[in-house]
Amino acid sequence: MTFMVPFLAAFGLGGTELILIVLAVLILFGAKKIPDFAKGLGQGIKEFKKASREVQEEIERAGEELNPPPPPRPPLASSYTPPAESVQPAEPVASSSGSTPSAPSSNP
Repeated sequence: MTFMVPFLAAFGLGGTELILIVLAVLILFGAKKIPDFAKGLGQGIKEFKKASREVQEEIERAGEELNPPPPPRPPLASSYTPPAESVQPAEPVASSSGSTPSAPSSNP
């Protein structure tokens, strides 16, 4: 059973194949050129991330232009008073057999 790096497993590369590739690169380019390649690769990745971030910001700005936020609501007037309650409290009704309840009196 060979050990496979998860990223390289998609390409079918195992540990042995990866070591052979690293040795071939080392023999072809030498130990002095590999740091330069790594530096260039790092700069390329940095530029790619910067460009993708700029594209994402541009997409967000375009979305904001299409759907601007609603304007703020005006503040309520300071002289606003809520309407007064027009409901009067109910008076207790005495229950007596055979009598009808009388109309509520207007005594406060």
